[in-house]
Amino acid sequence: MSTENEGNEVPKAPSAPPVPVDTPAASADPAPPAGPAPHASGAAAGAWPPPPPPPAVPSYAQGGGAGSTWGASYAAQHPEGPKPAGRRGGLIAAVLVAALVAGGIGGGIGFWAADRNDDATDSTTVSASDTPADLKREPGSVAGIANKALPSVVTIDAQGGNGEGGTGTGFVYDKQGHILTNNHVVASAAEGGKLAATFSNGKKYDAEVVGRAEGYDVAVIKLKSKPADLKPLPLGNSDRVAVGDSTIAIGAPFGLSNTVTTGIVSAKDRPVTSSDGASSKSSYMSALQTDASINPGNSGGPLLDSRGAVIGINSAIKPAESGGGLGGGQSGSIGLGFAIPVNQAKYVAEQLIKNGQAVYPVIGASVSLGEDTGGATISQEGASGSQAVTPNGPADQAGLKPGDVITKLDDTVIDSGPTLIGQIWTHKPGDKVKITFERDGKERTVDVVLGQRKGES
Repeated sequence: MSTENEGNEVPKAPSAPPVPVDTPAASADPAPPAGPAPHASGAAAGAWPPPPPPPAVPSYAQGGGAGSTWGASYAAQHPEGPKPAGRRGGLIAAVLVAALVAGGIGGGIGFWAADRNDDATDSTTVSASDTPADLKREPGSVAGIANKALPSVVTIDAQGGNGEGGTGTGFVYDKQGHILTNNHVVASAAEGGKLAATFSNGKKYDAEVVGRAEGYDVAVIKLKSKPADLKPLPLGNSDRVAVGDSTIAIGAPFGLSNTVTTGIVSAKDRPVTSSDGASSKSSYMSALQTDASINPGNSGGPLLDSRGAVIGINSAIKPAESGGGLGGGQSGSIGLGFAIPVNQAKYVAEQLIKNGQAVYPVIGASVSLGEDTGGATISQEGASGSQAVTPNGPADQAGLKPGDVITKLDDTVIDSGPTLIGQIWTHKPGDKVKITFERDGKERTVDVVLGQRKGES
């Protein structure tokens, strides 16, 4: 089966049928999709012994996502794919008790102090200075960056008309009150629901959806009334990010707002397909991979570089296969988080603010998903019996035909349909790309000028 080039349907999971490269494939990013989140409430402070653990909550309860697929060959072996890092409700936070182990720098210092203070009543401890000047953090330190960024990060509560919803994250995009986040974070409240954004100082504001792009998993909401001191986060350049660069993630994992974690950029251009499990559409991204701890609730939050500039939107995680862990059946971070590059997110956000919908670049052909052909195979037939290659479309004009196996887009190796879609969506309509493909055992190369399609997905 294949999907319509100009349609919005896409095959499900990796084993699903062909998907149009101009349209998102069907299903499977949120709650954790390859992107999503939850909420939590704590036990009484200081209680001892600690109260018994709360009853288990179903995995990704109240709006959490189902599985999703990601990247090339992995998708074929693990159809469940990565889960969105963001939306969820009803989770009760556990209070952790940690034992502090005394360490041993004591030797020399202890002897020196004892030698000079024979009186057992004299103290041999030394207190560190705690004057404000001594406690000041450098602007470039993690603490300094977090302190500056936290006032611009919000925890988003989304409630649908049926009462379902969850919690995610967003950040201030401009001084007009626009907040950038993931589509799967706000999708439940998009039609007649309620949205609220809470800042790190505890102030809460009602918000409304301005526009959302399901295929990109990007959404823009706007505060109905805004603070006078709104401070947008500075946007970096995700094209200039290098593997090994430091990263800082801010969000509300499992409902724990204003949580800061650190890591590095683990990889670039990672093909990821995800879904919130609530719709038939999937999201595709050529993602930044990071090992900064990201969990359900982080979705929509900023991934910052060492200067405090946004380089990505945290959107998806690959959970441990065994499940379990925090939240009764919901696994936590295993160091595999994925973020939408900020350059792409900014491009989509500007379209949503201006027109309320996104514009997708397309090649005018449907490709199969989940097939191990060493590339992206153009389907023999499109969705609902339509033609796999749109007549007079970009692919048709370049001479591409059903059965051709696309193996490269410019210098990027294409190993699957989702990889091709993710790469195409890093471009803009009108861009010229070089496509390498195989036909009858021979490799050929053609130039394709990307067309466009408008819509949410």
